[in-house]
Amino acid sequence: MQIRELMTSEVESCSPQDSLQQVAQIMSDLDVGIVPIVRDGGYLEGCITDRDIVIRAVAKGMDVNSTRVDECMSENIVSCTPDQSATEAAQMMADNQVRRLPVVEDGRLVGIVAIGDLAVERAADESAGYALSEISEPARPEMH
Repeated sequence: MQIRELMTSEVESCSPQDSLQQVAQIMSDLDVGIVPIVRDGGYLEGCITDRDIVIRAVAKGMDVNSTRVDECMSENIVSCTPDQSATEAAQMMADNQVRRLPVVEDGRLVGIVAIGDLAVERAADESAGYALSEISEPARPEMH
Protein backbone atom coordinates (compact mmCIF):
# COMPACT_ATOMS: atom_id res chain seq x y z
CA MET A 1 0.00 0.00 0.00
CA GLN A 2 1.26 3.49 -0.84
CA ILE A 3 1.66 6.26 1.73
CA ARG A 4 -0.87 8.44 -0.14
CA GLU A 5 -3.54 5.93 0.90
CA LEU A 6 -2.58 6.08 4.58
CA MET A 7 -1.39 9.64 5.23
CA THR A 8 -3.29 12.49 6.78
CA SER A 9 -3.45 15.12 4.07
CA GLU A 10 -5.07 17.96 6.01
CA VAL A 11 -2.02 18.99 8.04
CA GLU A 12 -1.80 22.19 10.06
CA SER A 13 1.58 23.88 9.75
CA CYS A 14 3.40 26.99 10.96
CA SER A 15 6.00 29.32 9.54
CA PRO A 16 9.50 29.68 10.99
CA GLN A 17 8.56 33.19 12.19
CA ASP A 18 5.60 32.10 14.32
CA SER A 19 6.01 32.13 18.09
CA LEU A 20 6.35 29.00 20.20
CA GLN A 21 3.09 30.00 21.88
CA GLN A 22 1.30 29.94 18.51
CA VAL A 23 2.60 26.48 17.62
CA ALA A 24 1.87 25.18 21.13
CA GLN A 25 -1.72 26.43 20.76
CA ILE A 26 -2.07 24.50 17.49
CA MET A 27 -0.73 21.37 19.23
CA SER A 28 -3.22 21.83 22.04
CA ASP A 29 -6.18 22.53 19.73
CA LEU A 30 -5.46 19.52 17.51
CA ASP A 31 -4.11 17.21 20.23
CA VAL A 32 -0.89 16.56 18.29
CA GLY A 33 2.74 16.55 19.34
CA ILE A 34 4.32 17.67 16.09
CA VAL A 35 3.76 20.53 13.66
CA PRO A 36 5.55 20.80 10.30
CA ILE A 37 7.22 24.12 9.57
CA VAL A 38 6.82 25.44 6.04
CA ARG A 39 7.91 28.52 4.15
CA ASP A 40 6.05 30.30 1.36
CA GLY A 41 4.65 27.88 -1.17
CA GLY A 42 4.38 25.06 1.36
CA TYR A 43 8.03 24.00 1.20
CA LEU A 44 9.00 21.92 4.23
CA GLU A 45 11.65 23.67 6.38
CA GLY A 46 11.52 21.39 9.40
CA CYS A 47 9.29 20.26 12.24
CA ILE A 48 8.76 21.19 15.84
CA THR A 49 7.58 18.85 18.55
CA ASP A 50 6.22 19.42 22.01
CA ARG A 51 9.51 17.99 23.27
CA ASP A 52 11.48 20.55 21.21
CA ILE A 53 9.53 23.35 22.89
CA VAL A 54 10.14 21.98 26.38
CA ILE A 55 13.81 21.01 26.01
CA ARG A 56 15.03 23.81 23.74
CA ALA A 57 13.00 26.71 25.14
CA VAL A 58 11.04 26.22 28.35
CA ALA A 59 13.87 24.42 30.18
CA LYS A 60 16.19 27.30 29.26
CA GLY A 61 13.77 29.95 30.49
CA MET A 62 12.96 31.33 27.05
CA ASP A 63 9.72 33.29 26.64
CA VAL A 64 7.34 31.23 24.49
CA ASN A 65 5.52 34.40 23.40
CA SER A 66 8.60 36.04 21.90
CA THR A 67 10.71 33.03 20.89
CA ARG A 68 10.30 32.14 17.24
CA VAL A 69 9.76 28.62 15.97
CA ASP A 70 12.99 28.72 13.92
CA GLU A 71 14.98 29.07 17.15
CA CYS A 72 13.83 25.64 18.37
CA MET A 73 12.67 23.60 15.38
CA SER A 74 14.43 20.56 13.99
CA GLU A 75 15.76 20.91 10.47
CA ASN A 76 16.94 18.29 7.95
CA ILE A 77 13.85 16.22 8.65
CA VAL A 78 13.49 12.68 7.36
CA SER A 79 10.46 12.56 5.08
CA CYS A 80 8.81 10.27 2.57
CA THR A 81 6.87 10.69 -0.64
CA PRO A 82 3.24 9.76 -1.29
CA ASP A 83 4.37 7.02 -3.70
CA GLN A 84 6.51 5.14 -1.20
CA SER A 85 5.19 1.95 0.33
CA ALA A 86 4.09 1.49 3.92
CA THR A 87 6.95 -0.97 4.33
CA GLU A 88 9.50 1.62 3.16
CA ALA A 89 8.06 4.23 5.51
CA ALA A 90 8.15 1.80 8.43
CA GLN A 91 11.79 1.04 7.68
CA MET A 92 12.59 4.77 7.55
CA MET A 93 10.87 5.25 10.92
CA ALA A 94 12.83 2.37 12.43
CA ASP A 95 16.16 3.49 10.96
CA ASN A 96 15.69 7.06 12.20
CA GLN A 97 13.81 6.25 15.43
CA VAL A 98 10.86 8.52 14.62
CA ARG A 99 7.13 7.89 14.92
CA ARG A 100 5.93 10.34 12.26
CA LEU A 101 7.12 11.27 8.79
CA PRO A 102 6.15 14.38 6.86
CA VAL A 103 5.07 13.47 3.34
CA VAL A 104 6.52 15.73 0.65
CA GLU A 105 6.14 16.00 -3.08
CA ASP A 106 8.56 18.24 -4.98
CA GLY A 107 9.69 19.64 -1.61
CA ARG A 108 6.17 20.69 -0.60
CA LEU A 109 4.34 19.29 2.40
CA VAL A 110 1.36 17.20 1.28
CA GLY A 111 0.69 15.16 4.42
CA ILE A 112 2.01 13.33 7.43
CA VAL A 113 2.06 9.64 8.24
CA ALA A 114 2.32 8.20 11.73
CA ILE A 115 3.27 4.73 12.84
CA GLY A 116 -0.36 4.15 13.80
CA ASP A 117 -1.41 4.88 10.22
CA LEU A 118 0.85 2.08 9.02
CA ALA A 119 -0.80 -0.41 11.35
CA VAL A 120 -4.15 0.26 9.66
CA GLU A 121 -3.04 -1.64 6.61
CA ARG A 122 -2.97 -5.35 7.35
CA ALA A 123 0.07 -5.94 5.16
CA ALA A 124 1.95 -3.28 7.08
CA ASP A 125 1.21 -4.67 10.54
CA GLU A 126 4.50 -6.52 10.74
CA SER A 127 6.42 -3.51 9.39
CA ALA A 128 4.74 -1.16 11.84
CA GLY A 129 5.45 -3.50 14.72
CA TYR A 130 9.08 -3.79 13.70
CA ALA A 131 9.38 -0.01 13.32
CA LEU A 132 7.85 0.58 16.74
CA SER A 133 10.21 -1.90 18.37
CA GLU A 134 13.19 -0.20 16.70
CA ILE A 135 11.95 3.29 17.62
CA SER A 136 11.48 2.24 21.21
CA GLU A 137 15.01 0.86 21.38
CA PRO A 138 17.29 3.21 23.34
CA ALA A 139 19.93 4.95 21.23
CA ARG A 140 22.57 3.91 23.77
CA PRO A 141 21.31 0.75 25.48
CA GLU A 142 24.35 0.56 27.77
CA MET A 143 23.17 3.69 29.59
CA HIS A 144 20.45 3.41 32.25
